[in-house]
Amino acid sequence: MEIALLPPSQRPYLEQRLLTIVTMIRAATSSALRRAIRSSTRGAPSCAVPGNMSFHASAKREEEASAEAAVPVESKGGLFGTGLSEWFALPIGITAAVPLVKFDWYVINEETQLLAVFLAFCVTVYTQGGDAIYKALDQKAVDLLKEHTEAEDKVIEALEQKLVFLKANQNMVNDFEAINEIRAETYEKLNAAGAIKPQHDFKAQVQKMLNMIAQEEASHTEKVKTALMAEATATVTEQFSTDKALKKAALDAAISKIKGGKAGVDPIQAAFVQFFKDKAAAVKASGDDSEEKAQREAMIAKMNSVAKNEGFFFQFDSKGTPSL
Repeated sequence: MEIALLPPSQRPYLEQRLLTIVTMIRAATSSALRRAIRSSTRGAPSCAVPGNMSFHASAKREEEASAEAAVPVESKGGLFGTGLSEWFALPIGITAAVPLVKFDWYVINEETQLLAVFLAFCVTVYTQGGDAIYKALDQKAVDLLKEHTEAEDKVIEALEQKLVFLKANQNMVNDFEAINEIRAETYEKLNAAGAIKPQHDFKAQVQKMLNMIAQEEASHTEKVKTALMAEATATVTEQFSTDKALKKAALDAAISKIKGGKAGVDPIQAAFVQFFKDKAAAVKASGDDSEEKAQREAMIAKMNSVAKNEGFFFQFDSKGTPSL
């Protein structure tokens, strides 16, 4: 029976009943949808829940803090806010639907079928493609969160490296203090050694000069001896070659030594001795010391050259006197 066919006196009552039933169905549907949404968001990441989309590591703003501080008063929930289970709406709806359909207060027509098809479509899309739609819509937030997390990881890694560096440099002050102590101790030892080292160096330099002079004198003496012996040998040989008496005396002395007779004066030895005596007397009588002076000047020049090249503390003047 259509509503328009009812008597006018029953229409307000029927409209009031229909309004009550529609309100009950709307409340039950809203409650079921809220429970479905709440259950679907339990497994979702925290970034997908409204109010939790925060992608910064800085301090929260004052308005966000005040918004979080103002905790809303939770209602009792349940059926019509009574705290009863929302499943009570199902028997109530069935109980109300039976008389509505029985007495034709609500006619199931094409609009009802269209509504049922639409609800079935919505439920199918929600149950079958809800995750895909959610992932497609949430991918941008996930990518943004991933980029932000990577940036924070890099910052944390840099801070950790800096922390390690700072920890490694904690003993830098102690290390520098130890280095300064070692440096001061080393300088003291160097100063103590520096007071004695010049004396050792001076001693070594003097000793080197004395060794050089001794070597030069030995070398010169050997050269003079060789020259004198060569000159003496040549002179004596010439004397015995030209003087027959000396030759006869040398031969008699040699024969006497061979026979073992009484040995007299050796004429050859006497000739050498006489040569050296004559040579010494000649040098003494001449008074020519030019050769000695030349030798001394050469020696002084050589010693000054060595002293200059090796950085000695002294040198020699023209008279051979050392001067610092």
